Amino acid sequence: MKARIVLAVGALTLAGCHRMVDGTAAHQGRYLGVGVYPAGAIWSQIAAPAPTDPKAASLKDDEQVIVLVDSQTGEVRQCGALSGYCVRLDPWARPAAQATPVALIRHAAEANPNPTAPENAAP
Repeated sequence: MKARIVLAVGALTLAGCHRMVDGTAAHQGRYLGVGVYPAGAIWSQIAAPAPTDPKAASLKDDEQVIVLVDSQTGEVRQCGALSGYCVRLDPWARPAAQATPVALIRHAAEANPNPTAPENAAP
C-alpha cells in the first residue's frame, strides 16, 4: 500500500515537469500568459459596446482581468474573464493596435473625487 502511494506521488511530481528548450520552458501556441489580476473599479468604466444578449456578461461582471502577450508581435492584451472584452496595446505598431488610452465612461477622479477621505483609506 505504501509503495503505491509513493509511486502515485512520484508520478504526480514528474507530471509537473516541463521540457526545457534553450533554457526556457517549451510552450504551446502563440500567446503567453502574464497573469490574472483583479479588475479594478475603472475596468467597469471602459466605454465598450454593450452585449446584444441581455444574459451576456458585461465589463461590470468581470472580477478578473487576464493579461497575455503575443509572442510573435509583442502585443499585450488585457481581457475580462467573463465579458471577453480585450484592451490591446502594441507600443511598436504605428498606429497603435488600439486607440489608447481607451475611452472611459467616467474617469477615476470622477468616480472617487476625494481619495484621501477617511472612508477611502486603506485598511
